[in-house]
Amino acid sequence: MPTPQLTKKLHEQTHCFEVEDSSRIKVSADLLIRGGASSVRDPNPHAARLGRQFIKQNKGLLADFDVEASLSYDGQNVGIWLKAGTYIGALPLMSPTSGRPDYGLVIRPRFNWSGLGPMLATMGWKILPTPLRLPPIPGTERKVPSWVLSSVVLFRLKQLLDKMERRFELVENVLNAPRGHINWSTYLTQKMPQAKFLQVPCQFPDLRDDRDLKSAIHYTLNKQLYGLQSQRHTGIAAIQLIELCQALLAKVNNVPPRIPMPKTIESWLHGSLKTEVFSKGIQAIEWTVDDRGLAGISDLQGLPWIMPMEIFFEAWVESIAESLVRRIGGQLRVGRKRETIYPITWNPPYVGSQRSLIPDFIIEKEKTTIILDAKYKSHWEELSVSRWSRLGKQLRERHREDLMQILAYSNLSDKPHIISCLIYPCRTKTWQSLMSRNRISHRASVRSGSKQIELILTAIPMDANKHEVVRIVADEIYSPRLEAN
Repeated sequence: MPTPQLTKKLHEQTHCFEVEDSSRIKVSADLLIRGGASSVRDPNPHAARLGRQFIKQNKGLLADFDVEASLSYDGQNVGIWLKAGTYIGALPLMSPTSGRPDYGLVIRPRFNWSGLGPMLATMGWKILPTPLRLPPIPGTERKVPSWVLSSVVLFRLKQLLDKMERRFELVENVLNAPRGHINWSTYLTQKMPQAKFLQVPCQFPDLRDDRDLKSAIHYTLNKQLYGLQSQRHTGIAAIQLIELCQALLAKVNNVPPRIPMPKTIESWLHGSLKTEVFSKGIQAIEWTVDDRGLAGISDLQGLPWIMPMEIFFEAWVESIAESLVRRIGGQLRVGRKRETIYPITWNPPYVGSQRSLIPDFIIEKEKTTIILDAKYKSHWEELSVSRWSRLGKQLRERHREDLMQILAYSNLSDKPHIISCLIYPCRTKTWQSLMSRNRISHRASVRSGSKQIELILTAIPMDANKHEVVRIVADEIYSPRLEAN
């Protein structure tokens, strides 16, 4: 269990707390008192009452972020403990005195990384943060690069354009053959006297894209492109997004760009067409119109967002697996894409709980199957500094569960060689230390009939050079001699 941090003191202007995932902070409940603790003779009873109300008001939103809140008293001061889970992001918190979102909480990853933006670009945009329709967070800035939100907007608009609903509109046009309703007055008085018998003015229903929506998308893409052009110097990620934005603009260049009015956006969001792709696309347009940015820490307001680190780390390992296959060969199957599903048949069918086994990644070679399972847990950090006998009972039990799971996956292949690898995150300092001592992985082997199962425990950092990580992972888990035997 992470060591509790000391009480987090806040700047009087910001009212925003910061905590690492899977750790906790203690916030003084005196901060909830209007005018400060000095405005009352004995602040503790008042602070305790406001603290309980604060926890009750924000209980639902905190639960969505997997944050537990509790009240404590150390004999001198009343405190609020906030214990984070494995979600990162930023969320507003309601004040028990004003009823407004006067406070905010930012949760950052406990393992160091090169930043959200560079990581998303390096991973090929496999996962994106989810902005939330919540009030802006006070005391935050757009510390997250603005092109990160641009990536969310562009990919949402891409999905919207791919699945945009079309509708019938009454169109007036001059055709060579009659269609729909013929405008006889115009035809008899203008076309026939000029001997233009094959120019028939008609009015007919035509299936067309929603021009108002496409105009709003056109405006949004133009604004995103303008912002991205100024960020070319930030690296390949911004350039990739510029190319995507230009490709999307080509799909809407048949309509003029037009900024949507707030009432129009509201009607789209609450209209009859409420598919997830449509709603998210309209939200992306709204964020661009309102100039919102993802929240970080400082003195401006930002957009609340959330992202599960377990899925983020799995996406990071997926990018490593893709590069690994290019290095050692083989065919990669990905659990996220539902390519590794092995159904479990229960008898009778209505009993049992888990219906399938879904390994994260499977690499198939001629004689070898490599199974990779990403675990966003701190097991590796504890194992690297402590012996098994010194680990806590709960930690050892969780580690056994991981081992049993990967061994169950090992029986899914009929190849003679099975390599099953549990991959944990670690800090770069830990990784470099283990490399210098040739202890980057722990290995064991199990014989199961004619199959040789090799079990490997290893870890990778999230802020090291990707090519270096791939090279070391390849050396640690695979030897070409396996295919030669």
